[in-house]
Amino acid sequence: MAEGRSNGGLVSVNSMEFRWVYQDEEGYEIDNDGNPGGGEGDSTLHDSDDEDYTEKKLIRTCPRIDSFDVEALEVPSAQRNDYEDVTLGRRIMLVFQTLGVVFGDVGTSPLYTFSVMFSKAPVEGNEDVLGALSLVLYTLILIPLIKYVLIVLWANDDGEGGTFALYSLICRHAKASLLPDQLPSDARISSFRLKLPSPELERSLKIKERLETSLTMKKLLLILVLAGTSMVIADGVVTPAMSVISAVSGLKIGVSAVTQEHVVMISVAFLLVLFSVQKYGTSKVGLVVGPALFIWFCSLGGIGIYNLVKHDTSVLRGFNPVYIYYFFKRNSTNAWYSLGGCLLCATGSEAMFADLCYFSVRSVQLTFVFLVLPCLMLGYLGQAAYLMANHGDTTQAFFSSVPSGAFWPVFLIANVAALIASRAMTTATFSCIKQSTALGCFPRLKIIHTSRKFMGQIYIPVVNWFLLALTLVLVCNISSIYEIGNAYGIAELGVMMMSTVLVTLVMLLIWQIHILIVLSFATIFLGLELTFFSSVLWSVGDGSWIILVFAVVTFLIMYIWNYGSKLKYETEVKQKMSMDLLRGLGPNLGTVRAPGIGLLYNELAKGVPAIFGHFLTTLPAVHSMIIFVCIKYVPVPVVPQNERFLFRRACPKSYHIFRCVARYGYKDVRKENHQIFEQLLIESLEKFIHREAQERSLESDGDKDSDSEEHSFSKVLIAPNGGVYSLGVPLLADFKDTTKSFSEASTSDEQSETPTDPSIFDAQKNLEKELFFIRKAKECGVVYLLGHGNIRARKDSWFIKKLVINYFYAFLRKNCRREVANLSISHSQLMQVSMTYMV
Repeated sequence: MAEGRSNGGLVSVNSMEFRWVYQDEEGYEIDNDGNPGGGEGDSTLHDSDDEDYTEKKLIRTCPRIDSFDVEALEVPSAQRNDYEDVTLGRRIMLVFQTLGVVFGDVGTSPLYTFSVMFSKAPVEGNEDVLGALSLVLYTLILIPLIKYVLIVLWANDDGEGGTFALYSLICRHAKASLLPDQLPSDARISSFRLKLPSPELERSLKIKERLETSLTMKKLLLILVLAGTSMVIADGVVTPAMSVISAVSGLKIGVSAVTQEHVVMISVAFLLVLFSVQKYGTSKVGLVVGPALFIWFCSLGGIGIYNLVKHDTSVLRGFNPVYIYYFFKRNSTNAWYSLGGCLLCATGSEAMFADLCYFSVRSVQLTFVFLVLPCLMLGYLGQAAYLMANHGDTTQAFFSSVPSGAFWPVFLIANVAALIASRAMTTATFSCIKQSTALGCFPRLKIIHTSRKFMGQIYIPVVNWFLLALTLVLVCNISSIYEIGNAYGIAELGVMMMSTVLVTLVMLLIWQIHILIVLSFATIFLGLELTFFSSVLWSVGDGSWIILVFAVVTFLIMYIWNYGSKLKYETEVKQKMSMDLLRGLGPNLGTVRAPGIGLLYNELAKGVPAIFGHFLTTLPAVHSMIIFVCIKYVPVPVVPQNERFLFRRACPKSYHIFRCVARYGYKDVRKENHQIFEQLLIESLEKFIHREAQERSLESDGDKDSDSEEHSFSKVLIAPNGGVYSLGVPLLADFKDTTKSFSEASTSDEQSETPTDPSIFDAQKNLEKELFFIRKAKECGVVYLLGHGNIRARKDSWFIKKLVINYFYAFLRKNCRREVANLSISHSQLMQVSMTYMV
């Protein structure tokens, strides 16, 4: 007997723990009196593969999990950890990759932080420099170090970071999702029952209950997540603009004849190069740019030490927070305005979390603490030491502080670092869009995995060029780093505040830590971020409103897609064919079962889709064998061809209707020749039938229930055109006797050693007949039936709903990527049928 494995926190279950029970048509357990019972008694907890197809069926029960989901993950190397057992050389390589991908954004902040700050609060004395320095140092310590590196990074979802990763983590521990793809089995993956009673556990259970029962709370949580994600995408636009223009602006210090128009033209050229190399992958580019960024951080530290020694070591007093008080006392309102510039020292903090899917938590933490943070602090201390002696050089504080002999090498490496920083935020944007697509909140796009070793390293061509276009518009229209810096602050703070709220919920619901720690975290960081946010919002009228408009548009796209997808999914579930109707139609299902195999692709993972009923009522015949095909993506690079397909019966044996899951890894090209695809599918189906027969012979042990029933097939089917079809024609003349058995499987052909047993002989004969039937159907041809479900608002719906569903959602769905877009299908074997649902 096989062992029941699991993923996502479910424990392994040995077959000895199974028990045999009866189930009714809806999949609920039936006691000896015929009353529903057993299990948890909650209808929402049922999560069967398909509706059952017998009045009363004897089954084995196990922990209530979705068998297709579990088996779809049982592929070799599915649970492999990419970061375990690595060599020293691999660890060094990982450090360089981490530098090149994760820390580029935060590493280039010294290029513009002091310049933007002092544009709002001009330097009038050394106390102003010390106050600004103290603000920057403690912002670095509080936000990137304490909040993100030491706390938020641990709130990852199995290595995935970002706003949607937090949302996914919460939804796995509480049934708080409004998304259409959540399975009832997801809600049972919880660690609450494994913990001892405590005040923290009681509080967590109350929060869990509140989230699961309150529709308002669920909607609010989703809105927070979508708002945070839209800010991340907006950040992917403003980061390249800010980083590149700040680096190129240094050219005005080295060459006096260079004007701002020249800076814009060079920046545009650099951005074109940047987004053109994005497709080459994080690992490849990370190895190239990692050493460059290492040189950049070393340059920051070296320049800082040089300026400290040459100008003024007294700036070390900036570690005393009292200078922050003096700074606000001297500058009052201007000091508050300068907070938006101060926040720029922490830009890239969210990118560290969003890019976590590329690397391990420990590698990010160690690299930041022992290399990135010390070099950043030295860089800011050096700039402050220079400004103590040169109050008038705040416009280009960084490049003015560079020693003259090292200016051009530093200028070169600064531009390389700026391009790397831009790329880091772009990869973070890709990661967030991928997560939102997986959770049903973003239209499907083509996603290219650039690494066979690491699943998270991706490239999205459409998003890449879209970000390039918007970045060029921003650079050409708002070339001032002060205005772009304010837009930068808005985008960063938006996602920071959403992350703070979600991590606070994770602390209460999942980590279950002391309430004082949770309140301290929320009060300190949310209060700090709200203070910064009030500063940047005050200057929103200077051009940074563009980024807010872009974030709002992105939010609306995600919300409309989620809303429409949810309505479509719910409607398909409500209108799926009932098994009573299918049994009433009989094995024939129509006037004629034409010889051949029909592969029906649809998005409904369970049950018989309504689109199949549409086929039955609009076509004069259906194929003698029907297979419902669903595409499943599993977290492994490549799924071996011999493990590509999983099968289940969707109806009694005589109907010849199966459900199939076609599994693909994230590096599978999915371009099989259709003849090869069909051959592999049929071979896998034959193996399933053999294995099914063998398992039935072992489980039943000769104890067969006489559950075969005589069904009358004198039914009629009325088509939309008014035609009436008789359903009395047998399925196949050669196999009329197959309608007498409704059992799920027969015994194995390996039992032919005892032909004297009539029951074993009949089972062997039935198995051979079914295999012969499959081969004959294959010889008659395979047709791919693609079912597309569309939705339209009812005529009595509100005007806003009609506008959203009939125009906006319809436009997004028409232009998004189809789920079967990568399947290589011959046009001569393709039939597409659409069905419109009124919602």
